[in-house]
Amino acid sequence: MYSTVAQLARVNPFSAPHFQLGQENVTLRKNGTCQVQPVRRLAAAAAPEEDYSCAYGSARFFVLCGFGGIISCGTTHTAVVPLDLVKCRIQVDPQKYKSIFKGFSITLKEDGVRGLGKGWAPTFIGYSMQGLCKFGFYEVFKIFYANLIGEENAYMWRTSLYLAASASAEFFADIALAPMEAAKVRIQTQPGYANTLRQAAPKMYAEEGIWAFYKGVAPLWMRQIPYTMMKFACFERTVEALYKYVVPKPRSECSKGEQLIVTFVAGYIAGVFCAIVSHPADSVVSVLNKEKGSTALEVLKRLGPKGVWKGLTARIIMIGTLTALQWFIYDSVKVYFRLPRPPPPEMPESLKKKLGLTQ
Repeated sequence: MYSTVAQLARVNPFSAPHFQLGQENVTLRKNGTCQVQPVRRLAAAAAPEEDYSCAYGSARFFVLCGFGGIISCGTTHTAVVPLDLVKCRIQVDPQKYKSIFKGFSITLKEDGVRGLGKGWAPTFIGYSMQGLCKFGFYEVFKIFYANLIGEENAYMWRTSLYLAASASAEFFADIALAPMEAAKVRIQTQPGYANTLRQAAPKMYAEEGIWAFYKGVAPLWMRQIPYTMMKFACFERTVEALYKYVVPKPRSECSKGEQLIVTFVAGYIAGVFCAIVSHPADSVVSVLNKEKGSTALEVLKRLGPKGVWKGLTARIIMIGTLTALQWFIYDSVKVYFRLPRPPPPEMPESLKKKLGLTQ
């Protein structure tokens, strides 16, 4: 009896933190004792290929990454609709909505608690579609560009690689987002225009045709492409720096929970920079979608250097939290579906030899 317990203790998964037990092969010896032979698998941080649900860069991988983008972007943007509503109103009517707290106070007084949820439907639909394209196509373009320039160049120019892949992905993501973003801004910033997407969409089409839904796509590119480039490049490099300088042990020795904490912190840092970079264009989009017949250049001139920064505090709070949660949810989806999650890039051996860094 004692020998059986000792044998089971030796294969306890908690005594080897980098491994987890799979199915055990149990055989009965002639002397009556059990022999337990565990089938060990590496944890996700350093898992062998057979432990993943699919291969890195496969069609299933891209589809599930897109699904992760839908969940991460759709849910988070919908959750912060009240803050987004106040932010938009500060941008289009700064005389009335002079601050975040004033904006919430006036909205509650005029529209009640339900008024804070205006625009939730186009927000959920639009940003779900954007998330699908943003995260799904980012993975596609990152692998495509890396293969195009080769392993060594992909490492040396990895920041440029992240910027190019994210910009390419966001180009398509904004085309998917534009119609719902236009409807959302109309609902949130024009009192009495419409209260729901079902009311706003037909009315917009009747007034300006299909152009009503896509006239804001160019300003969206101005806002979202720099935002997404910062979001992905800053996140990737921040994760790399955190594991190198802050986290006291290698990523391969971190649990999934610890890795997700690093993801959240890196996401928040990236989100603050995202908000600052993209805010002027965000102000133009908000005003442009409210007004008929205006162009982005006209709105930009009218707002001026100070006007384009109205509502920045609200946007930093919103985007910082939003970006952190999006990366956390997206990475959690990858963990749940057992998708490959490559560690921060390391210098290829061939490049080390060229630079004389190997002995």
